[in-house]
Amino acid sequence: MNVNRRNFLMFLGATAGTLTSNLWRNQGEANSALGKNSSLLTTKSNSTLSFQPVKMALPLDVEQLSIPQQIANYTNYQVKDDLVLPEGFTYDLIAAWGDPVGDSRFGYNNDYLSLIETAPGEGYLTVNFEYISGGTWMQTYSTVIGKELPFAELLALAKPLGEDEDLVFTVDALRLKDDDALKEKITLISREGLIDQGLGVISVKRNSEGKWERTFSDLDRRVTGISGLDNPQQALKSTGAAVAVFKKPNKLGYEDSLGDRIIGTFQNCAGGTTPWGTVLSAEENFHDQVPEPVMADGSSFNPQKTPFLLSAGEVNGRANVFGLAGNKYGWMVEIDPANPNDYGTKHTWLGRYRHEAFAIRAVADKNLAVYSGCDRRGGHLYKFISDGKIINPQDKANSRLLETGMLYGAKFDPNGTGSWIPLSPDTLINPISPQEVVGGMVIMPNSDRTVGGIMEVTTEEQMQSLVKQFKTLGDLYQGNSPEEIQGAILIDAHVAASAAGVTNTARPEDTVINDLGTLFVAFTSGAADEEGGPDQAIFVGPGSETDYEYGWIMKLDEDNRDPAALSFTWSMLATGGEIAKGGAGFANPDNLTLDKSGNLWVVTDMSTSKHNQPVPTRVENGETLASSDLIGVFGNNSIWYIPLSGENAGKIYPFAIGPMECECTGITFNKDNSSLFLSIQHPGEENGIRQDMATEIRDFEMLATNGTVFKQQRQVPLGSNWPSAQVNQPPLPGVVVIRKVDGTEIV
Repeated sequence: MNVNRRNFLMFLGATAGTLTSNLWRNQGEANSALGKNSSLLTTKSNSTLSFQPVKMALPLDVEQLSIPQQIANYTNYQVKDDLVLPEGFTYDLIAAWGDPVGDSRFGYNNDYLSLIETAPGEGYLTVNFEYISGGTWMQTYSTVIGKELPFAELLALAKPLGEDEDLVFTVDALRLKDDDALKEKITLISREGLIDQGLGVISVKRNSEGKWERTFSDLDRRVTGISGLDNPQQALKSTGAAVAVFKKPNKLGYEDSLGDRIIGTFQNCAGGTTPWGTVLSAEENFHDQVPEPVMADGSSFNPQKTPFLLSAGEVNGRANVFGLAGNKYGWMVEIDPANPNDYGTKHTWLGRYRHEAFAIRAVADKNLAVYSGCDRRGGHLYKFISDGKIINPQDKANSRLLETGMLYGAKFDPNGTGSWIPLSPDTLINPISPQEVVGGMVIMPNSDRTVGGIMEVTTEEQMQSLVKQFKTLGDLYQGNSPEEIQGAILIDAHVAASAAGVTNTARPEDTVINDLGTLFVAFTSGAADEEGGPDQAIFVGPGSETDYEYGWIMKLDEDNRDPAALSFTWSMLATGGEIAKGGAGFANPDNLTLDKSGNLWVVTDMSTSKHNQPVPTRVENGETLASSDLIGVFGNNSIWYIPLSGENAGKIYPFAIGPMECECTGITFNKDNSSLFLSIQHPGEENGIRQDMATEIRDFEMLATNGTVFKQQRQVPLGSNWPSAQVNQPPLPGVVVIRKVDGTEIV
């Protein structure tokens, strides 16, 4: 493993002690020295690390344990229902689901966090609220919120869907009469669920003891999934080419009669903070609430295509009863936390897709560049380039630059280079072959443009038929003006990008950019599903595997470090997976952030249903288990520290482990790096309330770092009582601040 660390330092173009400003200067050396899949780990350890790494569920090289010591130390393992931190660290809870915020409440499943400090030790904390975990939300709603909803009455109407399916109640509630008692019950549940999504602004301050706490200022407010429904003054605004589609008469599809006004925002996952003090919030899995496919003119399908749905574990289609138009969701929402009258603006030039992975580069006298990703299997990485240029990066007038420009998709080449393809009407149709992606299927615009929507393409013959029928993106999309056609392309960005030959990737869940313009991208998983898969020449496991579950972290540099560049170089900085198989020790990297020294921090997002799932054997019926069936060995989701300079560069350290069945997300530092803000999302999502401190012993077949097989017995709590840790108390999503007890910097 010493060779890996030496290669990593070459990859950085740095040596021990190199300053952050000297990073990333030798791209040629990087590509040749490291290739695409370095684990970054090493057996040598330095004593200068400022914290003792936490003990994960599987052995790691950084522990410097012999193989017998690894086996002895990991034969038994106890999972904890708490945020596990290194010795000398603590955390404080700032807010949790149900707490008051303005005239509303703190929402569910908090995600991205933005701290904008107005003075040392105080400022505005903007919080995304992504989704509700249906089963746990219903189980705990009355206890936390203090009122009842008619869940049981609707579940009594549920019927099985297909063989061995859960009981499901589903109906197109929009078509019910307003005086129908059933519609009233659906409206109650849908309203409460959408209130728990969106985003919020709370004011915070560090007290004399070093703890952050809320100050409950007049600026505290919520923007929910139904903002503007009852008070039109709180409706969201929109800019860009898609506005022409929103406002056009005689749409091919559904008409919401709202013009360019938009009711609410929901499924808010990732985000970013601009240098001028606004926050961008990403609408991700909006298709859970509204139809995602659109007509050829960019207008929405009828809301009946995504009906209200209630089961024991799911409450979705909640926009159906309100008649919300699907083409108005899946955008980036900008909000100024310092303006109490700002409820958000959706900038449509940034594209409509399952938005994640926001990063922004604002350099004086240069075009503004905004990066984002579509978090789906086979989703794309995007870049917006403004027409205008930045004068002063701190000027709030820079928001206007988001209103005109061009959206591009990344085309990755296997040799470590790439280019940006414009999603413009004159871009040629040049799709990737289905045989080039994991799973052998690419979602494309439906060739029958009279019905709109999408189609699954599995053969080269199907793909070539589409290419012969349509020459450019402008041929695929319809409008009465160039702006309407461009707007339709932006609304249907994912399939338009697929048609243009933009690379299908491995769930790009986050991006972060350093001062020199180097972009880091977290690709969470390279497996395929019914919606597609990644390019198998680009996303390759450490053993040349495709369909690789554990993910990657990529480094991307624009040519000449120009934000407006249309070509770039790329390489893989880290690959997830077990140490013995060439991985970095974590699985499914998600959110990224940089500390003030330029070091990278990573949180993981393993699917909740896979947490601590037993792996009693790695071979079943003579077949080795797929990587997706081995996720359980990694335990709970976690936080990792990757030094990118200094004598510890080339190592990956586990910093924290999340509570049961949660995702740690929204990771962000304050300016002096003494506080690390973190969202604890969906604790107890799989099993709900932990009853009577119940646990279960599960068996695992583990690998030592050299591949030696050994058995582990793992004690696993069933459900969660976080953050109270009190018996039978409901789990609550919440925001915490991690700090050192002595008040010094985190690292």
